[in-house]
Amino acid sequence: MNTPKYRNNLPQLSGKPFVTDGGLETTLIFHDGFDLPLFAAFPLIDDETGRIAIDLYLRRYCDVALADAKGFILDTPTWRASSRWASELGYTQADLKAFHFKAVESLFSLRQELETDASPFVINGAIGPQDDGYNPDTFMSVDQAQAYHSHQIGWFTELGADMVSAITMTYVEEALGVAHAANEAGIPAVISFTVETDGRLPSGQPLGSAIEQVETETGGSPAYYMINCAHPDHFTQVLRDGGTWRSRIMGLRANASRMSHEELDNAEVLDDGNPAELGDQYRSLMAYLPNLVVMGGCCGTDHRHVHAISGACSYAKAA
Repeated sequence: MNTPKYRNNLPQLSGKPFVTDGGLETTLIFHDGFDLPLFAAFPLIDDETGRIAIDLYLRRYCDVALADAKGFILDTPTWRASSRWASELGYTQADLKAFHFKAVESLFSLRQELETDASPFVINGAIGPQDDGYNPDTFMSVDQAQAYHSHQIGWFTELGADMVSAITMTYVEEALGVAHAANEAGIPAVISFTVETDGRLPSGQPLGSAIEQVETETGGSPAYYMINCAHPDHFTQVLRDGGTWRSRIMGLRANASRMSHEELDNAEVLDDGNPAELGDQYRSLMAYLPNLVVMGGCCGTDHRHVHAISGACSYAKAA
């Protein structure tokens, strides 16, 4: 197995600026023409054409990080690679672990090839929600969520990932379960909530309340928090009005589109927004997020958006 390089010293926690990738699944579907049943990218790991597409996709973002002397969060393509979704796609637990092994191995190879002292590459195990990422029908208890996500978190720990991130968390109990499972496994965890157009989680809970609850019930165990899969227009006011919890948000992966989650679910054409405008909005949000150092995209974004975000926020830091 691989040896984690940054697990005990994540460089982004020291203020090193990082970029992430953008919307992997939307890029694969709308730009590259792949069919992704259940929005799952991980089966492409076993397909040569798919592996090449994911590698080329990641290299575009590596280029942004290297050009701007920023770190890069290397995400595994495993947002849908948990047992519920894998079972619906016809994969066993053994199949699923093999997918994780191949995913982590490929990122170690990419890091070995491209990482520099100025651009550290942190290998991140991406974890998605057990139910729909926009409008869940079922809600697990904290204990159920911990048991459910512990398998995937255990694999990432065993395989040498530096950290894990729970992306697009829609309700607090699932986020708590992930945080507890990661703490038990001894691997840093990032909790990333999504919000609706009113700035609240899909469960209806205010964003700040959700972060404060996770902090209280875990003793502050998450490495940091993020917001993803929402346009800045949907949460800027919440951040403007927010309290001390905002200091725990160190990452942002916004959508390019202003559409609601329901509208995005029904969209047949990709809305990729305006990269330059999105970069300017990130720069403005830095006024409300004093510890924002990890910046990338989500649905509808690609390397153009992350390039614009990185440039706009580098300018803001310099100023």
